[in-house]
Amino acid sequence: MTDAPTDSGATPRWTLDGFRLGAVGMLPLLPGLVAFGIAYGTVAARKGFTLADAMLMSATVFAGVVQLVAVEVWPDQLTVASILTLAVVTGTVNLRFLLISASLRPWLGTLPGAKIYPSLFLLTDTNWLLAMRYRAQGGNDAAMLLGSGVTTWVVWVLSCIPGFLLGSAIGDPHRFALDLVMPVFFAAMLVPLWRGARRAVGWIVAGGVALAVDHFVGGWWFILAGAIAGSVAGGWLDDRE
Repeated sequence: MTDAPTDSGATPRWTLDGFRLGAVGMLPLLPGLVAFGIAYGTVAARKGFTLADAMLMSATVFAGVVQLVAVEVWPDQLTVASILTLAVVTGTVNLRFLLISASLRPWLGTLPGAKIYPSLFLLTDTNWLLAMRYRAQGGNDAAMLLGSGVTTWVVWVLSCIPGFLLGSAIGDPHRFALDLVMPVFFAAMLVPLWRGARRAVGWIVAGGVALAVDHFVGGWWFILAGAIAGSVAGGWLDDRE
């Protein structure tokens, strides 16, 4: 990402070069994404999904963590209550995108909806982190976010295929530590966002609260609790400054 332009204060541009920059910039991050997609495909196969079902979920839901969560709690028979439960779980885990997408408004807010909404549909934690690093380095081509999102979407949809086909051979993905792929990946991606020990307080608060909620409450509430606690801590520090 070193060839990013340095017009960070200007109106966002939208070029094919920016799209290409985002698409190519995602390539070094794809091994972790592929491993996570394989883990999802394996779990989907063990739950009785067809390959078409698994790929359709990846193409439309397009949310790695929440897909694993949803598949793991998938009922044997769908009812109105179970569908509502899945919807609540999906919405709760994905609430973090309210904050993630809001952080993009100062950069993309002046663009027309036709250029913003496709990028928001393809927004993930991964390409958001990549885009924020690009932006911090002075980049201002908004097509970069779309390019990285398209690459992520294509690879995510296709990566569940080998996991699905090898589901019976892999067995429990936890045995191969595939469930650790995304946490390790996100931890590595935080390195370029380091802004000193004071800014890391929000990260520490989020992690501590998440661990505590996971231990004492269980379920998937730790994701929401950690996100809210970290955001509040970060906002408090910004006000103090």
